[in-house]
Amino acid sequence: MRTLTVETAGPLTTLQDLGRPGFAHLGVPRSGALDQPALRLANRLVGNDASCAALEITLGPFVATLAFAGTLALTGAVAPLRVGGRPAPINAPVPFRAGDRVEIGRAVAGLRGYLAVDGGFAASPVLGSRATDTLAALGPPVVGVGAVLAVGPTTGDPSTVDVAPRPALGGPITLGLTWGPRHDYFAAAGDLLAGTYTLSNDSNRIGARLGGPALTRAHQRELPSEGIVLGAVQVPASGQPLIFLADHPTTGGYPVVAVVDPTDLPLLAQARPGDTVRFRGPQQ
Repeated sequence: MRTLTVETAGPLTTLQDLGRPGFAHLGVPRSGALDQPALRLANRLVGNDASCAALEITLGPFVATLAFAGTLALTGAVAPLRVGGRPAPINAPVPFRAGDRVEIGRAVAGLRGYLAVDGGFAASPVLGSRATDTLAALGPPVVGVGAVLAVGPTTGDPSTVDVAPRPALGGPITLGLTWGPRHDYFAAAGDLLAGTYTLSNDSNRIGARLGGPALTRAHQRELPSEGIVLGAVQVPASGQPLIFLADHPTTGGYPVVAVVDPTDLPLLAQARPGDTVRFRGPQQ
């Protein structure tokens, strides 16, 4: 049987694919991999379609046994990888034999790793996606110790590259912004561009909480709930920005001062608590 049995699951391991966009009007977030370029690369390396589900492993460690022979790839966060007891490269296709263990250590740079296996993980789709939504509790459950995950049939050949290039991880990040619908709710929304923020320990797949210079409201008028998009920078009563990620709610009542450029969100997906975050405006 084409299965993977989990022995160590780390702080949070979930099944993710490209998500389920298009259902916000039903109150359903898009979910999906937070670092989609890393997911796409992992699938490409093992010969999968880009839409196949892989494991999103937060920080690690992660250990599992594979009951079949095939090819795997680990992308995203930089972490030590062993397959069948032997060191193996990340960002590269790695063959394995039936009965081999895949052992992923704690990430040394970045936060989220993506483990793809040829054939993709075969959980039942919900609204067309196999993504685990941690806010709405849609899709497969969070992966725990003892979970036996089914893998689909191989559909393509693994890549012939030795190692695929990936951006360097770690250190301060800068996120591009477009001003949001409520930037005029703040006395000086531009202070967001001048400030230096720190990623909070309270961050998760729903949102990245930041600590730093508080934004001051120009007035205290309350808002009715409005639609929330991926990357929206919402400012609650504390004045500390919150950036919504893939499992974000579809509506919210606090003002949205800006929206992060979607191409920069993978940087935020790989940022670790304590990392420095800065912003640049649309003209910078």
